[in-house]
Amino acid sequence: MKKYIAAIDQGTTSTRCIIFDKQGNIVSVGQKEHEQIYPKPGWVEHNPEEIWKNTLEVIARARIEGSIGLEDIAAVGITNQRETTVVWNRKTGKPYYNALVWQDTRTGDLVNQYRQTDEDDWFRVTTGLPLATYFSGLKLRWLLDNVHGLREDAEKGVALFGNIDTFLIWHLTGGPNGGLHITDVTNASRTQLMNIIDVQWDDEALRRFDIPKNMLPDIVPSSRVYGVITAEPLRGIPLAGDLGDQQAALLGQVCLSPGEAKNTYGTGCFMLMNTGEKPVSSQFGLLTTVAYQFDNAPVHFALEGSVAIAGALVQWLRDNLGLIRHSSEIETLARTVEDNGGAYFVPAFSGLYAPYWKPDARGIIAGLTRYVNKGHIARAALEATAFQTKEVLDAMRRDSGIQLTSLRVDGGMVVNELLMQFQADILDVPVIRPKMIETTALGAAYAAGMAVGYWSGFDDLKRNWGVDKTWEPRMNEEQRSFLYMMWHKAVERSFDWEE
Repeated sequence: MKKYIAAIDQGTTSTRCIIFDKQGNIVSVGQKEHEQIYPKPGWVEHNPEEIWKNTLEVIARARIEGSIGLEDIAAVGITNQRETTVVWNRKTGKPYYNALVWQDTRTGDLVNQYRQTDEDDWFRVTTGLPLATYFSGLKLRWLLDNVHGLREDAEKGVALFGNIDTFLIWHLTGGPNGGLHITDVTNASRTQLMNIIDVQWDDEALRRFDIPKNMLPDIVPSSRVYGVITAEPLRGIPLAGDLGDQQAALLGQVCLSPGEAKNTYGTGCFMLMNTGEKPVSSQFGLLTTVAYQFDNAPVHFALEGSVAIAGALVQWLRDNLGLIRHSSEIETLARTVEDNGGAYFVPAFSGLYAPYWKPDARGIIAGLTRYVNKGHIARAALEATAFQTKEVLDAMRRDSGIQLTSLRVDGGMVVNELLMQFQADILDVPVIRPKMIETTALGAAYAAGMAVGYWSGFDDLKRNWGVDKTWEPRMNEEQRSFLYMMWHKAVERSFDWEE
């Protein structure tokens, strides 16, 4: 039997290829960062051709590092930054424009235009998503309206659209020479163009956004053999898994039963709760989204709370303020003080996502006095991620009626012990870090491996999951309530900043 599964993890700041063994252990990794492009305030772009080139490079690096032959790899899965929107030419493979990143807010005027016609409820009910700058549909509409010649090519069937997964899969499987134009159900559910009930492109949503249907990829399950890779570093290997990054992390955390939830601490912060085979409509500012679908099995759904800025705030303190030289130094700096000194940091750089959905909010630091120093600012930055997570969890409890007894966590920030303890304290539930924190890539590997029989069933996946560390809550209720009240006071100060 073949030894390994490869996962391509195309994220917001870098692209990785991670190769796993049957026990879910990492055998080798290749990683490379790509440029973050900021043409105007609120605009965030990536170069799709740079991402494609980096993808080929990291695959080669991972194979070289592990001395892994093609004959050793059973299948490949892919996971990706969701909502980041690409359009490219079917004949040449060339993008018409840079990718519009999920954080990009240039569609704010379009959002306001549609909200003024009372369409928000229609989109929430139909697609599970509120009108917001976050999702792919209005990004695609902006490109069609602003890129010369794109709409004409789209009408003729020459221009293709996809999230990053679709763009990479098309190139991996032949590009202009028969490349597959597909996306999985999880990525499709992030476009605001898919009907959340029947899991198909919604003709009325396309009409309202004025988007030609022939641009869109075919929707497929998250786990299925889609085809064979033709690109050199993985030539001849089955491509068999595709999930958006947060859904991949849910699968990597083996949250396969209704009520099981995970939180991923990355560039943003994303909590997902498995709600089973029926979508749950949110009344408290959450997203109804697809969790995963295995081939020949029903679609599973999730409730999601999305926080735009988490690890990105640490990067901002490093790159924009020079407060630290390396992201890992944030914990050391925060530990120089006992508490936040009365300072609260609301990182609404791209507006506020769940549960508020206020695109006109902007970042603030509240409660500043002469007493506050850089240690307090560092601590307030970490606490902001924990406070935002609590807001999402509270909304999740109200929507689902389920009282979580613990929270599984993953992503780059979970190595921060101070943050994890404060998270347990402010949530008043244990926070559990698994042995394998690279759950996003692992979830993509699981989807691909299940499709080719590398893992025989969910019991195999459950056996791979193990606890590395648990943080128990230690804060008393009076202090918890006071800190949370002050956080809300700060959040309210961030509202309605942009006219």
